[in-house]
Amino acid sequence: MPANKKYLTPSPWQRFAKISAAIFGGFIVAIMFHMALASWFDHVAVIITSTFSAFVLWAVLMVVAFMGKNGWKVWGIYLLASIVLGVACYFGNQTNPII
Repeated sequence: MPANKKYLTPSPWQRFAKISAAIFGGFIVAIMFHMALASWFDHVAVIITSTFSAFVLWAVLMVVAFMGKNGWKVWGIYLLASIVLGVACYFGNQTNPII
């Protein structure tokens, strides 16, 4: 049974934005989240745990990207989240240097 047309994204640019945000944006946010955790907590334990939890978080973020109405807003949210996590990672490395 084919999908109902009212639930499909009509614009190819919106479809591209959702797909790219799901794949690349979700991956960036998942990795930045684990990098921020590793900079504040025991980095060895976080890196070992992230081999499994990063994949689960990436899959969840992929689903969230397709739930949004506008793909460009999803990209904006993912970029904002990765910037915030990058700042947390930066300050974590300043206060708790690994070396």
